[in-house]
Amino acid sequence: MFFRTSVTLVFTIFPSFALSTDIDERTVILAMNKEGRLTQDVSRDSRSRPEKVIPLLRLESGDRVADIFGGGGYYSELLAAVIGHNGEVLLHNNDGFEAWGINGLNDRFAQNRNPGNITRHTRSGINLELESNSLDGILIVMAFHDLYVIPKRYNGKEYVPVGRPANTEYFLEQIFSALKPGGRFVVVDHSADASMDLETLTDLHRIEESFVRQEIESAGFEFVESSEALRNPADDGSLIVFDLDVQGKTDRFIFAFEKPQIN
Repeated sequence: MFFRTSVTLVFTIFPSFALSTDIDERTVILAMNKEGRLTQDVSRDSRSRPEKVIPLLRLESGDRVADIFGGGGYYSELLAAVIGHNGEVLLHNNDGFEAWGINGLNDRFAQNRNPGNITRHTRSGINLELESNSLDGILIVMAFHDLYVIPKRYNGKEYVPVGRPANTEYFLEQIFSALKPGGRFVVVDHSADASMDLETLTDLHRIEESFVRQEIESAGFEFVESSEALRNPADDGSLIVFDLDVQGKTDRFIFAFEKPQIN
């Protein structure tokens, strides 16, 4: 089923924190500490450490940024706060991620709760429908691995494949096209044991780091930096990310890529 929604919201709760051109760690922390945020967002902060993630986008006040497969909008609300009134956040979901994040979305947008200049951008499958050279930054958090998941169904004895993974080449072509030259694509995901095959890894909802770099660099991006802020050496990558022993504290990598400037 194809959904298309465009709902634009304007700041009422958060003032603009983007008084300087560079959105740095301090700017994000100010947004995190502002009263009025959802309780579940505040409780997530220590696990997700957005003050370490968002600055890697190298955004400025007034920029346009997309939160791809943004679920309930945790990152979108913070992004909206730091880029200010003149910027825009596209909170992108497809059907599955919209359903998964519906409780968070309902809480975030209920009772005329306007967290910022967010446009809900719900599309079908991996058809992102983003304008070329329109975005200063793109973020995807704990969802890049889902592009490689093989859909399966339980037949009473075991889970059997019932479809194919997404066309990641097409997905990355859209990401590359949508970014302005010099724009950044930041990926956060659950790290995996490199000795496992791709199907096993994605069944665990993890992905191997060197594979991610190879895939994204092959799409034309330049790898520019990474962060160790979400590392957890106690997680060896062998458990599904929903296992209570690792849920919310997996070993995660943060990669920043850049669309090359036009010469």
